[in-house]
Amino acid sequence: MYEIWLVLNILWEMALGVWPLLAGAALLWLLLLAAAALRGAGWRAALPWTVAAGALAAVAAFLLLPAWSRSSLSEMGYWVDWANLAAMACGVGAAVAVFVWPLLAMRRRPQAR
Repeated sequence: MYEIWLVLNILWEMALGVWPLLAGAALLWLLLLAAAALRGAGWRAALPWTVAAGALAAVAAFLLLPAWSRSSLSEMGYWVDWANLAAMACGVGAAVAVFVWPLLAMRRRPQAR
């Protein structure tokens, strides 16, 4: 349990260091949502491609994140390491999905009900 609490504290400290970037990303996301809503976007039609893009980004992040931190998958020997890597990869996939969804929804027409 201590390891999980430690990871959350580290994430909080990292977020404090880049809060202007996070605020800008949140503002960009809100603008994308507003633009898609004003265009009458096809949210449901874009969902399968959005999930696919997020999953692809998560898999790529799972494989590439250790190298970006000057490590490798072979050096991960503790379950917490694998859990952290999976959580970070899922976070990358979710971030890609929430930014891709409004963009894809603007390109798709709403389906008739």
